[in-house]
Parts: sequence; structure tokens; C-alpha cells
Amino acid sequence: MRDVIGKYLDTIDALKLEKRMLTHNTLILGEQGSGKTNLACKIRNYAIDNEVPTLYMDFANSHEDEVELRYKDKHFNYIQFEESEAFDEAFAKLVAEKKHIYMAVDPKFFAKRRDERSKLSQIISKQELLDNYYYFFHDIENLNGFYTQFEDFLLYMLSFANLQKYGFTFLAQPHETFENPHLKLLFSFLFLGKCSNANYYNTAILKTLKKNKFLYQYRTAYPTLLFNEIVSSMVQIDEYVPEL
Repeated sequence: MRDVIGKYLDTIDALKLEKRMLTHNTLILGEQGSGKTNLACKIRNYAIDNEVPTLYMDFANSHEDEVELRYKDKHFNYIQFEESEAFDEAFAKLVAEKKHIYMAVDPKFFAKRRDERSKLSQIISKQELLDNYYYFFHDIENLNGFYTQFEDFLLYMLSFANLQKYGFTFLAQPHETFENPHLKLLFSFLFLGKCSNANYYNTAILKTLKKNKFLYQYRTAYPTLLFNEIVSSMVQIDEYVPEL
């Protein structure tokens, strides 16, 4: 079981993933080069080891030869989203067989108006996926254009938590959108990497973090009167070495 993913920097303990992470949502924020993909791959491996199928959505719309080697293990099944019968058939076959899916997506397929529900949102909201899959949303670089133009995506995110059996991981660069109090409540786990220009987080340490070092916050499993307690620590994630 690949549950040890790194270490705490303020204690001698190893940083281990737990089953609760598969049923709750994780947000990974950090600028390019901070280690977001390395961490997401660790979470994906943990889901695989727990026999939970994964749907990894790459909003950079990467071609197969552009996908990082760390994802190209024996569970790698690449598909590129398009609005066609051929895609529907190929995707349905992967889902029926509960395969791990790496789906390249052009964000233009999200609806551009609030009163529309895109084919993409309909596809990833299929009940077979919601009942069986853990999701990854790998964000694109042009955050401002993405969040202002594709309102359909955020509306989907806000309603998503109540629909699925397993959780999801969202990877993104720092953006004020994540200061939205309603959006914050979606996530139980937060990994915050280097944010050199993110003054709204009000902490200097984030501006100088090295690759694979994160401020890690999580909501505890035990309830309090109003909200679960939030625990914070500095952690370092081990660099993933693909198995040969």
C-alpha cells in the first residue's frame, strides 16, 4: 500500500494518506514547479492501491506523448474528450470496465452561460462515474480566463460534493476564486505550495517554499459544535519515481 507520501517538517512522523481522503475533497494550490503533479500522482497511486477507479481530467488538453511519464503505468488509459459518438462509445467502455482513465479536455467544451449545461458536464456527471470513481481536476494555466468564462464549471463544482461516493482532488495555481467561502467548504484537505504573488494568504513563508514543500491543512474527522477543527503543518512530499 503506497500510503506514505512524505514527512512532517515539524515532527518526526511520516506523512500518510488515510481512507478518509478518498471520500473527502482535496485542494492542491501552488504555482508552476511547486510539485502539484507529483503530489496528485501520489494520491492517484493510493486510490489505485485501494481499488478505487480514477478519472484524471487534464484541462491542458495534453496529447498522449505530452503526458508526464509518472502517469504512464499499467493503469494508464488515455482518451481525449470530444463531442462525438466514437468518444461516447470508447469512454463508456472504459467506465464499464472500471479502468483508470486519463482524459485530456479542452475547457472550451464547458458551457459559457449559466443557463446551459454542457455535454462535458453531463458526461462526467454520469451515475456510473459518481458511484465508482475518484476524480482529479488538473487545472489549466490561464486561470482568469477559465474561471470567468466557464461559469458552468464552478457551478458544477459547488453541487458536486453531494452527488458522488468518493471525493476529488483539484490542482490549481493560486487564484482569488479559492477565497470564496462556499468553495472553501468543499475541501477537507489543503496542500498549499509556493505562492510568490499570493498576498491574500497573509503569510510570508509561502513565497519561498521549495518544490514539494507544502503548508498542509485538514479538517479533523471528529465533529465539534459548529465546524471540524482545522490542523496545520508543514510537510515535504517525496518525489515520485516511476516503477520500471
